[in-house]
Amino acid sequence: MKSFGASKEFIEGNDIEWEVVGEGVKRKIMGYDDKIMLVKVHFEKGGIGPMHEHYHSQVTYVESGSFDVTINGKTKTLKGGDSFYIPPHELHGAICTEAGVLIDVFSPIREDFME
Repeated sequence: MKSFGASKEFIEGNDIEWEVVGEGVKRKIMGYDDKIMLVKVHFEKGGIGPMHEHYHSQVTYVESGSFDVTINGKTKTLKGGDSFYIPPHELHGAICTEAGVLIDVFSPIREDFME
C-alpha cells in the first residue's frame, strides 16, 4: 500500500477548500494518516451518495440534516446526532432529504480520495 504520510496536527476548516464530488455533494478531508481518515461531507437536499462498497471500515456521524441511509439492503432515516457503521465490502449509499453534513471516518485511509 502506498503511504500518504499524515495531515498537519491542527487543521482549520476554513483553510480547506471544498471539493465537489457529485451533484449537491462536496467534501473536505479533515485529517488523516495511513491508518485513519476523517472527511466532512456537505449535502444539499436531494444530494446522493451513490450505492458503492469498499474494503475500508467506515463510521459516519450525522452532524446535521436528514439522510435515508441504505446498508446491505436495509434503509433507515437518520438525522443530526445519529451515526452508522459500515463493515468492509457492504454495499451502501445515502440520499439527503434535508440539507446537512456527514462526518465520515475511514480505516485505513481512502487512497482514492488522495488522488
